[in-house]
Amino acid sequence: MPEPREPDGAIAPTGAGGAMDLAASEGTTLEKTPGGPGGTGPSAPARSLWSDAWRELRRNPIFIISGLIIAFLVVISIWPSLIASGNPLDCDLANAQKSSTSGHPFGFDGQGCDVYTRTVYGARASVTVGVCATLGVAILGSVLGGLAGFFGGFWDAILSRITDVFFSIPVVLGGLVLLSVVTSNTVWPVIGFMVLLGWPQLSRIARGSVITAKQNDYVQAARALGASNSRMLLRHIAPNAVAPVIVVATIALGTYIALEATLSYLGVGLKPPTVSWGIDISAASQYIRNAPHMLLWPAGALAITVLAFIMLGDAVRDALDPKLR
Repeated sequence: MPEPREPDGAIAPTGAGGAMDLAASEGTTLEKTPGGPGGTGPSAPARSLWSDAWRELRRNPIFIISGLIIAFLVVISIWPSLIASGNPLDCDLANAQKSSTSGHPFGFDGQGCDVYTRTVYGARASVTVGVCATLGVAILGSVLGGLAGFFGGFWDAILSRITDVFFSIPVVLGGLVLLSVVTSNTVWPVIGFMVLLGWPQLSRIARGSVITAKQNDYVQAARALGASNSRMLLRHIAPNAVAPVIVVATIALGTYIALEATLSYLGVGLKPPTVSWGIDISAASQYIRNAPHMLLWPAGALAITVLAFIMLGDAVRDALDPKLR
């Protein structure tokens, strides 16, 4: 009698109880399914650091909460009249130090100005100073630190000594000295001071990141193939060295907002008639016993703003650092 034959395409049974048959059938399925189960197989498209970071951020509640707060602050900084119809400079001494009334939920300050309106309009100066100072510090520090880390040698040593000098200057004391001679009522002297004393920190971060990135194999391969310095910096090193700079700059943004309020409180930062949380906190400090609401609302707005940017920086750091996942 002829022996039974297996159907065409079938896998012959083995003595392993069918385990090898199952493994072989699963392997065939994986080959037929693009990317394997869930798109994670060998044929799945590679994801970059930034796409992975964005996926992590979207699932992080801290990022969502801080992002919503910051988006709200940006909106009211650009269009404060959306939620405050009054004029922050419209004051009436007859209402001085009064608590909340109808149409004025935060009460009035020592000059009879509406605290709610001034708190809303105060976000513009604080956010403007924080964003502009952070951009200036990030650009200047990244360029100087990146070039020093890439070329090394004499210029790296010179930059290191210059940053040591700036690190030795106390920030608040430096602000008292440098800004005390400025008579401008705009935000630009304060921004310039923060950039002047803030770039060394970002410079050191960028320098160390570039030194680490330029030792990678792909940079050495590009150098061996004759790539120019500018191409290696812009195409290969900068995209892989910018993540630590972004993290530090995001956290520093909230620090610069707090620094602006501190300098304005001491009388050397922003000056009236500019509306600022620091100015209002300084004016309300002498009435804290009789009218604590004058201090509560601008100080609370400042604390929430700084906390939101610090939370955002922590979320970005966790997303960009694969070791923390």
